[in-house]
Amino acid sequence: MQEAKTSRFEPQNIMKKRSKRYNNSIHELNLKNTYSLDEALDLVKKTSTVKFDASVEAHIKLGLDTKQSDQVMRTAVTLPHGTGKKLKIAAFVTPGKEAEAKKAGAELVGGAELIEEIKTSQKLDFDIAVAEPAIMRDLAKIAKVLGQQGKMPSPKTGTVTPNIGAAIKDLAGGKINVKTDDAGNVHQVVGKVSYDAQKLKENIVALIESVKSAKPKGGKGDYITNVSIASSMGPGIKIRF
Repeated sequence: MQEAKTSRFEPQNIMKKRSKRYNNSIHELNLKNTYSLDEALDLVKKTSTVKFDASVEAHIKLGLDTKQSDQVMRTAVTLPHGTGKKLKIAAFVTPGKEAEAKKAGAELVGGAELIEEIKTSQKLDFDIAVAEPAIMRDLAKIAKVLGQQGKMPSPKTGTVTPNIGAAIKDLAGGKINVKTDDAGNVHQVVGKVSYDAQKLKENIVALIESVKSAKPKGGKGDYITNVSIASSMGPGIKIRF
């Protein structure tokens, strides 16, 4: 019989395939068990063995067929305590909005010239972008490179808006855009190991509730089928939800 493929959600024979650091960390838990969120957060902190302040990630497996256009989940959520990472925000705006964007905290601000610069270099030196509706037609020139890196502004996520200053402040304050990958999974940083457990818990609950409320109309059967959390380079810990 052919051996089943493994995944982060259902690890098998993991001791043979991971680093010594990783294998040492999993002695703290049973990979086949599911844990309460409080228990899982305690284990995430115990199993983080790297020397830097590791990120904490939530991985949500959804029962969706993302090949169907009506089964792609996309939502926006404000994490109460942010991700622990300062976002570099780009604002594509008309000249009259440049001062507002800079005051709100955007590090990269511009219009036609910025678009042409990106078109030439094919490089995106920012984490997320916002845009005025008036400039969206010009963004078509770099839509491919923006789309490939998941950085295309969209009205659905509130990143295309005439209220540029407010949108930038929301993003800087912890608002994130979330969508399924090609396999129907969500992978999202929800804080740092140095966060206290209550802050991480509040961020994770906010993320899960937002994903629940954004169930696509085309989704059938079980929607959220698996949730795990992990630190950077740490083991995935399944949680009961």
